[in-house]
Amino acid sequence: MHPDARVMIDTLGLIAHPEGGFYRETFRSPLALRGVPWAGDGERSASTAIYFLLPGGVFSAFHRVLADEAWHHYDGDPVDLHTLDPIAGHEVVRLGRDVRGGQRPQHVVRGGVWQAAVATGERYALCGCTVAPGFDFADFAMPSRAELTALFAGHADLVASLTRR
Repeated sequence: MHPDARVMIDTLGLIAHPEGGFYRETFRSPLALRGVPWAGDGERSASTAIYFLLPGGVFSAFHRVLADEAWHHYDGDPVDLHTLDPIAGHEVVRLGRDVRGGQRPQHVVRGGVWQAAVATGERYALCGCTVAPGFDFADFAMPSRAELTALFAGHADLVASLTRR
């Protein structure tokens, strides 16, 4: 791991995330929502926010969050944000600071869409993710490589490169 990534992880108090990379929740709205379709009788916070850091050479494995997730690029190397959707297929958005070069500082992944991310440089990419209604691990899915390949057989190589064994 690049020393700059370690400094950011330590300074921001980040911990390992199950999908890959490092995170820390920075905000959870005290406003609770009822009637969130996938939450059953449960409540969800109106929104949550995290810091999310991918060291160079590390990827965030394909996963799905049921709520909308806004990604914000803060610092470091660009990030390729991959999405897989049964209707839209595979799309890639490069998050970063070079707006004139086609990078975007922000992108929203709609709830229910499969997503994965890759830092494109050697150091790190520091992003933020804001989820509304708020993130809950009960709404998080990270399928096996075989399960996701069955859903997206035409993208088997991509799935293999952005899932864990």
